[in-house]
Amino acid sequence: MACPICSKPTNPDYRPFCSKRCADVDLGKWLTGSYRLPGPPPEDLDEAIDELEAELERRSKDDLH
Repeated sequence: MACPICSKPTNPDYRPFCSKRCADVDLGKWLTGSYRLPGPPPEDLDEAIDELEAELERRSKDDLH
């Protein structure tokens, strides 16, 4: 199997990568959103934000009980 970042052979210590460097490059791509998939925007962005905020509030109240 080849490293998905640089195509060198995989190192079992960093599988599926060849090195810590390539593993860190991959992590950086996840953290910056490089791997996100495009999708249609919500029809009403303000409504979507309100729904997410309400869900977060419900969850935090549930955690207190």
